[in-house]
Amino acid sequence: MNISLDRLIRGAKEGKIISFPTDTVPGMATIPTKAELIYIAKQRSLDKPLILMGAEPESLWEYVKGSDQEYEIWQEVVNRYWPGALTLVLPASDKVPRVMNPQDPTTIGIRVPNHPIARAILAQTGPMATTSVNLSGKPPLETQAEIAVEFPDVLTEELIEYKGLGVPSTVAKWTENHWQILRQGSIIVG
Repeated sequence: MNISLDRLIRGAKEGKIISFPTDTVPGMATIPTKAELIYIAKQRSLDKPLILMGAEPESLWEYVKGSDQEYEIWQEVVNRYWPGALTLVLPASDKVPRVMNPQDPTTIGIRVPNHPIARAILAQTGPMATTSVNLSGKPPLETQAEIAVEFPDVLTEELIEYKGLGVPSTVAKWTENHWQILRQGSIIVG
């Protein structure tokens, strides 16, 4: 459903599912406490966690926990690659709703996209539970028209071009004292 940006943000704050462009593929999002709506809409298995996307790194740190030394390491990576197509999987704090990662609520993927519209929306909504816009197992949708057909109840902004790089983010998981690459995208962590 195409609406104005103000209505999109209002709908997001009310717990509706929204879609917006990112630097990779268009994102489907809702407030973290309503994340189950994404699983239902996408027909997504509960063993596939969602990620938490924010406008700035500072908006995401309260959702993770680690030692001072770990935060320093994570901050170095963030300073180098964010905003950008890198999702970091880190130990989750108690603030993360279990529905974000039902099979392993001890971790959460976080990301700051390198897209001005995505960041403008996230700056007003706060961090959002996100994933690509597609039915589970299908390729990500790339245009508003495709999204409107597949997900008619998902709110989209009427004047935004949705096409990104078309390559999902690199996913790097912090494991004790090093990074494990779970999915290679456009960013090479090193």
